[in-house]
Amino acid sequence: MSWSFESVAVVGAGAVGLYYGGRLAEAGEETAFLVRSDFPALAEHGLVVESAHGDFRLERVRCFRDAAEIGPVDLVVVSWKATANGRFPEVLPPLLHDGTQVLTLQNGLGNCEAIAAITGPERVLGGLCFVCINRIRPGLIRHSAGGRVSIGEFADGEAGRAEEIVRRFKAANVPAKFAPDLRKAQWEKLVWNMPFNGLSVAEGGVTTDVLLDNGPVEDEVRAVMGEVTAAARALGLDLDEELIDSNIERTRPMGPYKTSSMIDFVEGREVELEPIWREPIRRAADAGVAMPRAQAMLERIEARLRERSR
Repeated sequence: MSWSFESVAVVGAGAVGLYYGGRLAEAGEETAFLVRSDFPALAEHGLVVESAHGDFRLERVRCFRDAAEIGPVDLVVVSWKATANGRFPEVLPPLLHDGTQVLTLQNGLGNCEAIAAITGPERVLGGLCFVCINRIRPGLIRHSAGGRVSIGEFADGEAGRAEEIVRRFKAANVPAKFAPDLRKAQWEKLVWNMPFNGLSVAEGGVTTDVLLDNGPVEDEVRAVMGEVTAAARALGLDLDEELIDSNIERTRPMGPYKTSSMIDFVEGREVELEPIWREPIRRAADAGVAMPRAQAMLERIEARLRERSR
């Protein structure tokens, strides 16, 4: 019999965790949320999601401040920023039983490896979210476009687990598909994430429409995208250069979209430098490919962060 799940714990109750976890809960899945600052609002007022795929409200949210209060579950969904990964040794063990699987919906590279160091690689899956979503205030999420999730295996594990998660996400009104090559899917996501998240910070905290309204900046977006596809091909991943045009064109209708890194920068939070920029640049270098435009952009981001901290 292939793997299935009856209970879910969502680790990280930002925009991504509350939206996708909220969808699962609305569909009747037994879903618990590990939260920090939003706990009072969620516990008292529930969750409101304004969504392009249909608004919904959860009057009661099963939210907890401590993983031990949740206890072992069948599926852990990690949706916090990778900057919090240092808490994995504290948070993950109380949520695990012998058959627990862990799905990360985090950006960038290295997250599966960080989880696998605690759970073993056979328990880990990766998910890539292609969605325009923002947390407006505690307990209110606004989903304006997209929503697709691609889910793949980090290593061989329980038979059919990725396909079962895809099926249950679809039943919860989330467009989902199985990613037969997780590494390729991760680099495809980086084609968008590295330039748009990066330049939204490097340019001083601006939205995606501002980036694309400036010819030289759009050229920079395209140049970084080209470096990402070249690095992926050096790693044996067949990324098509058509991804550059398609990512640009799908971003234009998003209007003044605030990337997650831009929001973190503007609001004074830590930015996910390691998984989105440093680790991909490092892996490209190991494959013999330099990413000079991406490296220069990273240095501009780091300079902005130093200015902010002064």
